[in-house]
Amino acid sequence: MPLSLLTLNDGTKAPWIAFGTGTASYGKDVRQSVTVAIQNGFTHVDGAQQYQNEDSLGAGIAASGKPRSELYITTKLGNLKPGDTPRSALEESLRKLGVDYVDLYLIHHALPNVGRLKDIWIGMEEAKNAGLTKSIGVSNCTSDHLSEILEVATIPPAVNQLEVHPYVWMALQPTLSLHRKFDIVTSSYGGLSPIVRGRGGPLDPVVANIRTRLEHTRGSMVSEGQVLQRYLQQKGILVVTTSTKVERIREYLDTENIPELTPDEIEDIEAAGAKLHKRFFPRNWPPE
Repeated sequence: MPLSLLTLNDGTKAPWIAFGTGTASYGKDVRQSVTVAIQNGFTHVDGAQQYQNEDSLGAGIAASGKPRSELYITTKLGNLKPGDTPRSALEESLRKLGVDYVDLYLIHHALPNVGRLKDIWIGMEEAKNAGLTKSIGVSNCTSDHLSEILEVATIPPAVNQLEVHPYVWMALQPTLSLHRKFDIVTSSYGGLSPIVRGRGGPLDPVVANIRTRLEHTRGSMVSEGQVLQRYLQQKGILVVTTSTKVERIREYLDTENIPELTPDEIEDIEAAGAKLHKRFFPRNWPPE
């Protein structure tokens, strides 16, 4: 079954779930894992210059046998070298990836570029206008960072990729409010962190109870990871996730086949999340 799509503010559409090639895969050869992910149903792959593996990401795409037209490819702008521009950096990424264009090109980090975000965004627009990317956006941008970019943007960011899960949901509200105002899609990385990196928190029993209910309703197994990913999907969030295990990859793709969470269950997740503020990737965000 084709993956559900999210409509971006530029009219393009993106699969709601992406296979990521960062975190544990940073600097590693991802050819095999990318090929397996695509062959099992992922059509959206998420890379970055900073991950130092765009060449093997491209090799995995090629080895999958999937036509380029059926794939959605994201990459991200790293720290610019002297003399480079967002366009020239993307041209280098395209060479490594072995494709003529990407679907989404993001500024990876705002913090190292404070004071330069306007100029960089103008360069992002140039890359899009040159046909090297269909959409442009940002990552790890607060509402203040977004406001700075929007002062000069003739093309507003289509996506902002952030650490998103219930333990940061309350803190993200000013940023999410700006997303709603400009129809910016929220993308999540680290969405499973509360149950992968942060066991023992107030979310644990809530997720466990919802999982039990969903299994009873479905009549087959539901994982705690699927509960959190289903929550994110129902909030309209583009989820970036990853695994080297085939069974886990299939589980992620099966998420949209499980029953929907009820409004009360969503409220319970957010109430539990509000009891603990915890970032698992704090270096990507200003001090709080």
